[in-house]
Amino acid sequence: MVRVLVVHDEGLLRSALVQLLGSDEGLEVMSLSPRADVPDHDTSSTDVCVVDGDCLEGSEAAPGAPFRARWGDRLVVLTTPERPGVLRRAFDGGALGLVDKDASAERLITAVYRVAKGERYLDEPLTVALLEGAEMPLTTRELGVLSLAARGAPVAEIAARLHLSRGTVRNYLATAIRKVGARNRVDAIRIVQDAGWT
Repeated sequence: MVRVLVVHDEGLLRSALVQLLGSDEGLEVMSLSPRADVPDHDTSSTDVCVVDGDCLEGSEAAPGAPFRARWGDRLVVLTTPERPGVLRRAFDGGALGLVDKDASAERLITAVYRVAKGERYLDEPLTVALLEGAEMPLTTRELGVLSLAARGAPVAEIAARLHLSRGTVRNYLATAIRKVGARNRVDAIRIVQDAGWT
């Protein structure tokens, strides 16, 4: 029996995943909201954690750290090809399983069994997106400036927070806009967020 924990921030989808995985007789399934302080069940003996890619948090150097600290690399991350940044962070963070949210139930169940054995599972539609995610065009500084701009910080505030001149901040913003092929700052923020690079 493989013990599976489903972590998703949307209750209806979390319940649907539990039902889907529970339809396989070899899986014992429980669930947890990423915001829950205390799980409903004892999760200490979980074999595999199935987690929505948008729930992965942690520093850029350690994405998904809260999950990996508890369940190691036995993560099956659900994501989409349209979010190569999320996909890249999950892969770089050591997740063994990567499954397209548009995949069949059989592929998800196969991924769970493979990860339970310590094997890697990469859903075919995600392969190209994973390679594209490696090509994130912005430097760490450009991404940081754009992230602060996304929170509504004006140029002067970004400059003060990052200890840069206002001209340097404007240059970083202009470079980021050009690199992602955006029309303006708002469009650049949208492109970066949609790709999951922030």
